[in-house]
Amino acid sequence: MSELIIVPISGLVSIFVSLYLFFYLSKQEKGSQKMIDIAKAIKTGANTYLKRQNTTLAIFALVLSVIIGFFLDWQVAVAYIFGTICTTIASFFGMAAALRANLITANSAQKNLGSAFKTAFYGGAVMGLSIVGMALLGISVLYYIFGPQKLDIILGFSFGASALALFAKAGGGIYTKTADIAADLVGKVELEIPEDDPRNPAVIADNVGDNVGDVAGMGADLIDSYIACIIAAMILGAAINIHFLLLPLLIGAIGLIASLVGIFFIKSKGQNPGAALNKGTFLTCFFFAILMFLLIYYLKLGGAGWKVFYAALAGLAAGVTIGITTDYFTSIDKNPVLRIAESSKTGEATNILSGFSYGLVSILPPVIGICAAILVSYYFAGVYGVAIAAVGMLSIVGMIISSDAYGPIVDNAKGIAEQSGLGEKVIKITDRLDAAGNTAKAITKGFAIGAAALTVLSLFAAYAKLTGIKTLNLMEPNVIVGVFLGSIAPPFLSALLILGVQRNAGRMIEEVRRQFKEIPGLLERKEKPDYARCVDIATKGALSELVLPSVLAIIFPLTTGFLLGNHALAGFLGGSIFSGIIFALLMANSGGAWDNAKKYIEEGKLGGKGSAAHKAAIIGDTVGDPFKDTAGPTINTLITVMSLAATIFAPLILKWTLFK
Repeated sequence: MSELIIVPISGLVSIFVSLYLFFYLSKQEKGSQKMIDIAKAIKTGANTYLKRQNTTLAIFALVLSVIIGFFLDWQVAVAYIFGTICTTIASFFGMAAALRANLITANSAQKNLGSAFKTAFYGGAVMGLSIVGMALLGISVLYYIFGPQKLDIILGFSFGASALALFAKAGGGIYTKTADIAADLVGKVELEIPEDDPRNPAVIADNVGDNVGDVAGMGADLIDSYIACIIAAMILGAAINIHFLLLPLLIGAIGLIASLVGIFFIKSKGQNPGAALNKGTFLTCFFFAILMFLLIYYLKLGGAGWKVFYAALAGLAAGVTIGITTDYFTSIDKNPVLRIAESSKTGEATNILSGFSYGLVSILPPVIGICAAILVSYYFAGVYGVAIAAVGMLSIVGMIISSDAYGPIVDNAKGIAEQSGLGEKVIKITDRLDAAGNTAKAITKGFAIGAAALTVLSLFAAYAKLTGIKTLNLMEPNVIVGVFLGSIAPPFLSALLILGVQRNAGRMIEEVRRQFKEIPGLLERKEKPDYARCVDIATKGALSELVLPSVLAIIFPLTTGFLLGNHALAGFLGGSIFSGIIFALLMANSGGAWDNAKKYIEEGKLGGKGSAAHKAAIIGDTVGDPFKDTAGPTINTLITVMSLAATIFAPLILKWTLFK
C-alpha cells in the first residue's frame, strides 16, 4: 500500500514544524532580568524533577522489559523500551518549549492580549506537534521493520508509551497539587497574600508543577491513548484485510495534517482567548472530515470504506460533544460555575456540595455521546468500527494537546508577571488567558477521558480476539468477581493518589509556615524565602508516592488473570472501564468548575479577593485540585495500562491460570 508513505512523512513534517516554532520562540524578547531569573528558577526545578522521575522510570522500565523479554518475546521488550524513549523525548521537548514560552508570554502581555495569546499557543503547539509526530513515526517505523504479522510487537510500543504516561501523569499530578494546595492554603487563606506572591516559599514549586504535571504529564497521557487506539484498530483490521489494517495509520496521518492547518488559523485579537481555542478545534474537525472523505474516496474501498468513514465521524462527534459539555460545566461565564461561585457566599460546605453535584450532572452528556458513538460505529462497521471511532476522536489530538499545553504556559506567565511586579494591567491580561487555559485544560481532560473509553473498548476487543472470548456470562462467579475487582480498581488507585497529594501537601504546608515564622522580615519583603526547599519536598514526595499506584495498575489485572482466568480478567477490564469513566469525568469537571468559580470571585465579583466567599471558593478549589489534575486524568492512563497489560500477557494467562 504505497499511500502508507504519508504516515512517516506527516510525522516528520510535524516534528520539523514543532522545531521551527521552538526556535521562533527562542528569538522573541524575554523581558527584564528579574523575569528571566524567575523563569530560570522554574526551569531548574522542572528539569530536576523530570530527571529524577525518568531515572525512576528507567529502573522500572528495565525490570519490566526483562520480564517481558524472558517470559514473552525480546522483540516486544525492545518495542516496549522504544515506546518509553519516544514519549520521554517528546514530553521533555514539549516541556522545554513551555518553559521558554511562559517567560515570553509574560513579556508579550505588556504589549497586548493577542500577542501574549499567540506566544502561549505556539508554545503549546510545540508539545502537540512533536509528541504526535513522534508517535506516528514510531508506529510506522516498527511496522516497516516487523510487518503485518508482528502486530503484538507494536503493541509493546504502546505499552511502553502508556507506562511512561502513567508515571508522568501520576508523579506530575502529585507534584503540582502538592505545591498548589500549600501555596493557596497558607498564602491566600492564612496570610491573605496574592496567589503568585514572591514572598510565598511554595510559589516556584507551584509554577514548576504546572510544567511537570500539565505539560509533560498530560501530553504523555493523551499520546498513550492515541497510540493504543491506532494499534488496537490495526489488530482488529488485520482480521479483515491489509487495507483495513493500515487505515488507522492513514487516519492518524490526515488528522495530524488537519491539526497542522488548524493550529495556524488560531488568533485572538479581542478579549476572548477561549473562543479562539474553540474555533481552532472546530476548524480542525472540519478539515479532518474533508480529508477523511477524500482519503476514503481515493482508496476505493467501496461500501465498507464509507461505513468506516461514518464510524470515524461518530467518534469525532462524540469528542466534540464532550468538549462542548466540559466547556459548559467549567467555563467562567457559564451557569454551573456562576452558581458554584454564588454558593460560596454561604461557606465552604455549600461550595463543595454544589461543585460535586455539578460534577455528577456533567457525567450524563459525555456518557450519552460515548454510547451514541459506540452504537453508530458498531452499526456501520462492527467492533472494528468502534476502534475506528476511537481513532476518529483522537485524530485531532495534535490540536487538543496544543490547547492543553497552552493552559500551564499562561498560568506560569501570570506567576512571572505577578512576581516581577509588571502591574495590574498585565496581570489582568494574564488572568484572562489563564481562565481560558483552565477551560481548555478541562476540555482536554474530558476529551482524553472519552477517547480512553473508546480506546480501552478497542483494546478489550483485541484482548477478546487473542484469548478466543466471544461472549461473557455474568452468571459465572469468576466473571462477576472480575467485574467487581475491576470496578474498585480506579477509585482505589485514585484514593492512593489523592492521599499522596494530601500527605505531601501537609509536609509542604508545615515548611511554608516554618519559613514565615523563622525567617525574619519575610512577610515585609526584607528577606527572600527558601524556594529550593519546597521544590525538594514536592520532588521527593511525588516520586515516592507515585510508585505504588503505578505498580498496582499492572499487578491488579495480571493477578486477576493468573488466579481466575481469562474470562474473569475480561470482566475485570469491563468493570474498570465503566467505573473509571464515571470517576474520571466527575473529578475532572468538578475540579475545573471549582477552579473557575474561585477565579470568578477573584475578578471582583461577590466581594472579590479576601472576602468570605473567596476563602470558601479557595477551599473548594483545593479539594478540586487533586480531582482534576492528579486522580481524574490519571484514570485514563490507568485503564489503558491495565488493558494493555492484559492483552500483552494474554498468552501466559491462557497457559498458567491457577483456577481454570
